[in-house]
Amino acid sequence: EVRLVESGGGSVQFGGSLRLSCAASGFSVEDYTVGWFRLAPGKMREALASIGNRDGTEYYADSVKDRFTIAYDNARNTVDLRLNNLTPEDTAVYYCAADRTAEVMDITLALYAWDYWGQGTQVTVSS
Repeated sequence: EVRLVESGGGSVQFGGSLRLSCAASGFSVEDYTVGWFRLAPGKMREALASIGNRDGTEYYADSVKDRFTIAYDNARNTVDLRLNNLTPEDTAVYYCAADRTAEVMDITLALYAWDYWGQGTQVTVSS
């Protein structure tokens, strides 16, 4: 079965850190461009970061640049998103998506049709 499963979410305090993982099954994640998104109540989906399958190029939204880091972990067949210096504004459900032909900047296209999506993992940051 081909799917993506996010994990690593939870509740942390202001300034805390988390590592989210996007685990692929049924395919090798390194062959896919992977993006991380989040959806907070009352807000539109926000594209956060992506990593390209061709050369590992990374993209970060301005809101998370210098705080979040995306990386392939080929041994675990995951793409991880490290979240540092978290604030309550980072509270959301975090999703990953994978696409075999996407360019790393395609994450900025709101209507881009990713091949696979995960079910999401909740991140809650308290002040």
